[in-house]
Amino acid sequence: MLPKPRPHISGLRPAPAGPASSHDGPIDRPSSSPSSTNVREREREREREREGMEKRCKLWLPKKNRFCANTRLSESLFCGNHNPRSDEQRIQCPLDPSHSVLQQNLEGHLTRCPLLKQVQALTLQPFYQKGINGGRDEEEEQQQQQKEISISKEFENLVSLNKPSSGSLDNPTSEMKRNAVYRMTVPEFSELISKIESIHCSICSDIRESHKVPEACGIWIKREVDRTLPFQEKHVLQQASILGNLEEFGALENPVSYVVGTGLGEDENSNRSFGANIGPPAVVEFGAGRGYLTQMLADCYGIKRVYLVERKSYKLKADRSLRQKESLILERLRIDIEDLNLNAVESLRGIPYLAIGKHLCGPATDLTLRCCLLEQCSQDMAVPSHGNCYLRGLAIATCCHHLCQWKHYINKRYLMNLGITKDDFHAITWFTSWAVDADHGSDLSDVIDHQLHLPSIEKIECSVSTSGGVEEIVRNMRAVERAMLGFRCKEIIDMGRLMWVKEHGLETKLVKYVPSSVSPENHLLVAKSSNRL
Repeated sequence: MLPKPRPHISGLRPAPAGPASSHDGPIDRPSSSPSSTNVREREREREREREGMEKRCKLWLPKKNRFCANTRLSESLFCGNHNPRSDEQRIQCPLDPSHSVLQQNLEGHLTRCPLLKQVQALTLQPFYQKGINGGRDEEEEQQQQQKEISISKEFENLVSLNKPSSGSLDNPTSEMKRNAVYRMTVPEFSELISKIESIHCSICSDIRESHKVPEACGIWIKREVDRTLPFQEKHVLQQASILGNLEEFGALENPVSYVVGTGLGEDENSNRSFGANIGPPAVVEFGAGRGYLTQMLADCYGIKRVYLVERKSYKLKADRSLRQKESLILERLRIDIEDLNLNAVESLRGIPYLAIGKHLCGPATDLTLRCCLLEQCSQDMAVPSHGNCYLRGLAIATCCHHLCQWKHYINKRYLMNLGITKDDFHAITWFTSWAVDADHGSDLSDVIDHQLHLPSIEKIECSVSTSGGVEEIVRNMRAVERAMLGFRCKEIIDMGRLMWVKEHGLETKLVKYVPSSVSPENHLLVAKSSNRL
């Protein structure tokens, strides 16, 4: 007898034939998908970040565009460095102004500040001589007597390496200079403008344009150098023109004369005054930064000995590329120009050198000139001592004249003979900032040569109320008037420097080495020794 068929139930599928499953319990399934796990993990991560942020100091750091990363105190919104205290005063650390310390803890902090060893090492360098190139407030006083440096004497000698602008009466800030101008009466201001106009017409008529792109720098202009080196056209044009003006003036030899692997061979120039006995001079770059002006000089002119003077530490320097050059000697002098005794640099003694600098800001130009010439001026230029280095030529691109200070300025006597007082000088340096705060998309050289007329002064002098005063005059000056006045003041300051270099026996000139459309800071002071050694 056949078995009865099982009744079919709609919606059910018969179990597949095969061996029975060995698992009799319920089937395990994942509790959630991988995507949901990632979401929960991200939420937990965000929660941890929120908790971490809640524990952080609430002081906003504008330069870093974030809050302070230190943990805040338990009973405050701020960390120990930034917690405001009404009963205790915090002051900047004299060794490193980037952080502060309680005044009562200053003495102990100075013995353990992280920057202490670094600053001590800088001051113990054999060529460190505090303030040797700083100048004095009164021109008639002789060079001040140098004092022996003592690190243990409350670290006073270390402060100058890192201190910011103090804003003292001897070193007024731009704000202090501006306020002094605004305190002038209208007749005093008008008289000062007339004085600037008269002096400029009498001494600044021979500043010419000299935009140079020397043949030797062609490998940089055509980008035939190492492609890993940074390239910005405006900087390359400035560097090339600095070197081109040095070459044209006779302070720098064409590389053909040296036959340094350029493939050009010797020619009639190879027997020029430098000769094979001396070879290329050493080069000292002041305010060197990353050192790319020297990089171009070494690439294009075959310089074999270079010194980079810079007080700060930089990343992405040219040093690595320069050290790869065969037989090139490189020394980086970590020091402020104000404290550099160049004659104490052992490896530079008895060697002629070129001094160069691209955009030596404000008083750095004056410090550099003193560093190169102050010791040399007491020597016979025709017979330099074998124990001292001696300057063969220089090229300094000046800039940031608004930072210049009367104490450091190199030729105060010259300005005073022109009728420029210390207060006038501070006003003039403030006016120089007007040369670079306008739109220099077009070249302003065509309007700078025009006579300076300020009809706004004449009108306001007759009609303005005394409450407006000089501040209102300045606000009503046209941009081109401000720029013209600023350029004139720059030229007066640089002409004083040129005259000082001439007084020390060097042939010198002041030129505009690039168009103002490339850089409004386009003054270049070029000089060479009259005795070629």
